[in-house]
Amino acid sequence: MGRKRVYGMTLMLMVICSIASGLSFGHIAKGVMTTLTFFRFWLGFGIGGDYSLSATIMSEYANKKTRDALIAAVFAMQGFGILTGGIVALIVSAAFRNHFYAPPYYIDQVGSTVPEAYYIWRIILMLGATPAAVTYYWRMKMPETVRYTALVAKNAKQEKIEDDYHEGHQQLQSLLQGVRPPPRP
Repeated sequence: MGRKRVYGMTLMLMVICSIASGLSFGHIAKGVMTTLTFFRFWLGFGIGGDYSLSATIMSEYANKKTRDALIAAVFAMQGFGILTGGIVALIVSAAFRNHFYAPPYYIDQVGSTVPEAYYIWRIILMLGATPAAVTYYWRMKMPETVRYTALVAKNAKQEKIEDDYHEGHQQLQSLLQGVRPPPRP
């Protein structure tokens, strides 16, 4: 099937389930919670698949020297995403608070939550589809890794290209280690 195709499937699952989470339907709270739980479960399934594929692809694209750092960067992006999601939630909430007046809770317990507040969590969940959609675009432009193509498609020419690349890179590194800069006057 190919990693690129599975990448696309996990990202589309993430996009669809993020939008569907925000569009959770039902006339009563139980119906909304049921559909929300269903779509969030499948969103988590897509995230789990994407998370493991990202590390695999990164390890295949990276050379031996930078592989550790690049895989660590893949896993570090989770924290960046959590931070960004929180900031987006604060911005959307502040925009609604500034646009729709509501008295403080201690003055009016019922009126302190405007009816439009119902849309805040929906908008925030649907905005989660944006990074997945952008990532889908870039990943579909990315070719299959040479190593995967060589192993699965039995493409010896690409395997040789990869071997030549790594051999040339190692030779260049060994040459550069022996070169000393000229002395300064």
